[in-house]
Amino acid sequence: MEWLNSLEAVLKIYWIIAGTASLIFVIQMIMTFIGMDSHDGLNADFDGDTSMDGPFQFFSLRNLVNFFLGFGWGGVCFYNTFEAKIWVSLCAVITGILFVLLFFLLIKALLKLNKDNTFHIENTLNQTADVYLAIPAEKSGKGIIQISVKGSVHEIAALTNQEKIATGAKVHVVEIIDNQTVLVTKI
Repeated sequence: MEWLNSLEAVLKIYWIIAGTASLIFVIQMIMTFIGMDSHDGLNADFDGDTSMDGPFQFFSLRNLVNFFLGFGWGGVCFYNTFEAKIWVSLCAVITGILFVLLFFLLIKALLKLNKDNTFHIENTLNQTADVYLAIPAEKSGKGIIQISVKGSVHEIAALTNQEKIATGAKVHVVEIIDNQTVLVTKI
């Protein structure tokens, strides 16, 4: 504590903000990892609509902590860089805003991992595919098609009501026969 007391008043404030915000950030991180982060814990007692679509809210305890984390450490890091302390304050504010934006971008990237990309054969209906293994004529046997669904290529058994469809031909899925087979027509 003697070290902290020996600092200039403004630098001492930056260190206190950085330390406090870091402690709260670590507590929030631990709570997130053990599953206690379902809400920010703030019940604001004012009228106003601060809700936004999605999980990112501009006014939240988490964003306030992120801002002060960047502000405090920005002030500490830039304190000896500039002679005029107004530039230190400006850099600290910019660093705080960048921390909030960085958090937003991380959350946005993590939410992309939450998408359901499970393959459902119903998604192949009315799609175009390539014949991988020739499809025998008039439902006399199954062939294989390759079809792209949600950015992923799948191989599916296929039947046709037409003449034999050769390997490499383009086909159109017109009906779902069962969970593993579709009916196609040649394009």
